[in-house]
Amino acid sequence: MKQKQVDMILLIVTIVLLALGVIMVLSASAPYALNMYNDSYYFFKDQFIYAIVGVTMMLIISLIDYKIYKRFAKVGLIVGIILIALVFVPGLGVTRNQATRWLNFGFFQFQPSELTKLAVILFFAAVLSQKQWRDKISSSFIWFLIFLAIPGVISLILLKQPHMSAAVVIILISLSIMFAAGTKIKYIVSLIPVGVAAVGAMILMAPYRLDRLKYWLDPWADLQGDGWQLAQSLMAVGSGGLFGLGLGQSRQKYMYLPEQYNDFIFAVWCEELGLIGGILLIALFAIFIWRGIIIAMKCKDKFGSYMAVGITSMIGIQAIFNIAVVTGTVPVTGMSLPFFSYGGSSLLILLCATGILLNISRNCEK
Repeated sequence: MKQKQVDMILLIVTIVLLALGVIMVLSASAPYALNMYNDSYYFFKDQFIYAIVGVTMMLIISLIDYKIYKRFAKVGLIVGIILIALVFVPGLGVTRNQATRWLNFGFFQFQPSELTKLAVILFFAAVLSQKQWRDKISSSFIWFLIFLAIPGVISLILLKQPHMSAAVVIILISLSIMFAAGTKIKYIVSLIPVGVAAVGAMILMAPYRLDRLKYWLDPWADLQGDGWQLAQSLMAVGSGGLFGLGLGQSRQKYMYLPEQYNDFIFAVWCEELGLIGGILLIALFAIFIWRGIIIAMKCKDKFGSYMAVGITSMIGIQAIFNIAVVTGTVPVTGMSLPFFSYGGSSLLILLCATGILLNISRNCEK
């Protein structure tokens, strides 16, 4: 039987985002790469290879019936939890900037939290596609909390690394799927006081988070310290004006803006392509989210629908948070911009997840 065509709008938007992202990694990373490695293309070459491999995997996965993943849901979640815990094993875990978030396999370093996000999506989609579990979380607050304990435990492990942004994303992904499965909005809203209290406790336990909050409100108060990163980001975004300085012409990327090819790549994008470029990029992510929602709504079975919700939420949440951080809308946290920020493991998982979403689109009502 001939397979239906994938959602072409989603496919085209993904390829455009990826292509722009690879170009932007080259532009944003070139000065730093030249200074550190005497090779302007050092980061670009890695990202380009990961992009080619990732697109190949995405296209192959788009041909594989997504229903097959349902049988691996529980095992996948267990593997995901084990992997994020393995970073604490001496010799296996890698520490950078006082954070232990990576696994070292010798020839390849991998950030397991990226795979764990996908494992959580798979698990919740598989379990909640069964009516008995949907009925429980939609009618019982206790069962809602029991299900929420799963991402809660994962988040505790991630906070130990520390990797607060990944913990937030996983909790929000879980809530998105549970909401789509029928969880009452009042159950979710009731968590707000608990969430505020938890954030307050984490700030008190780690004074640097309080500094981040203080200098988020006024980054200019400490331009030589904790306010530097956000201040440089805002200057980059603002100096771009309406049309930008031109591709490759960013000034802030010359050792002023930290993480210019990673978490703050959107700031370089805005400096070089201006407000128009920023709006264009936001529009591309909005189209991606729109197509993901349409796929979720039109999918013929619950498992595919909830998978689509989870994957769309994962990419949408990360894009929204990253742009919000760069523009000073929320406090600084390490959130990458999907398809743009430098990072092999993140890019591969995002493209694999998009491949699943494309396959789900084959099973949609036209």
